[in-house]
Amino acid sequence: MQFCEKIRNFANEKLKPRLMKANKVLFITTEMIPYVAESPLSIKGQQLPQLIQEMGHEIRTFSPNWGIINERRNQLHEVIRLSGMNIIIDDTDHPLLIKVASLQNARMQIYFIDNDDYFTRKGIVADETGKEYHDNGERSIFYVRGVLETMKKLRWIPDIIHCQGWASAIAPLLIKRAYQDEPSFCDSKVVVSVSASEFKTDLGDSFQRSVPFRDITTKDISDVCTGNCTYTELAKIAIKFADGVVFESKRMPSEITTYAKTLGKPTLAYQGEENYAEAYSAFYDSLMDAD
Repeated sequence: MQFCEKIRNFANEKLKPRLMKANKVLFITTEMIPYVAESPLSIKGQQLPQLIQEMGHEIRTFSPNWGIINERRNQLHEVIRLSGMNIIIDDTDHPLLIKVASLQNARMQIYFIDNDDYFTRKGIVADETGKEYHDNGERSIFYVRGVLETMKKLRWIPDIIHCQGWASAIAPLLIKRAYQDEPSFCDSKVVVSVSASEFKTDLGDSFQRSVPFRDITTKDISDVCTGNCTYTELAKIAIKFADGVVFESKRMPSEITTYAKTLGKPTLAYQGEENYAEAYSAFYDSLMDAD
């Protein structure tokens, strides 16, 4: 981590007062309106970045390009300079496409991670019969790795990386173990939002095979995920590697809250559906001040 150490030393000597607060916030969302149907997750997926931006933070926001998103109506277009690389998941190459759209009313630009193998289906977690997709774990890993690789190309270094929803929950593990030496992320604080539940079954039998990457091995998750990984187990993986945890449900499973407490993770309690942005911003700043 020599390069990262040089950055830290320089910041400590020259820039510490400016870097004490969370100026730049990256949002890795799972769902957001108006691109998908309204739900607590999709509403906050759009509202939180907008509110944080209105408070003076600089933001970048990512979402999967789910197959239910109408690209023509929402004016998505491919960013050629960011697309073109392949990401290997479970020994298979998957092309990475980056698309972008703008929310004019919110003055926000949204980056979309796309791939024909994972994101052309007309469902987010499950098909029209309610059967959850067998490769949701792979889809999550591809999405997050796509975000991180795109961020490297953008050369935009976030102070806070806020992961919202199941599709982003693997991000803390990837950032802290596979990308820990990357200048774009080595000093970022990772926040994960955890709900009571976001899917019913598990992430599929290929998830554990797809996790190993660079310094990551299955040992990194074996203490909490013994099989195909349920939602509770995925939440624990996210909490284990995150710097801070936000509880997004009024009634959280005690297994999740106790796990966060046992690890001594800073937490933000459920803030309700309105007037929550200041609490989130203060939480970001507290994580930056912890250094």
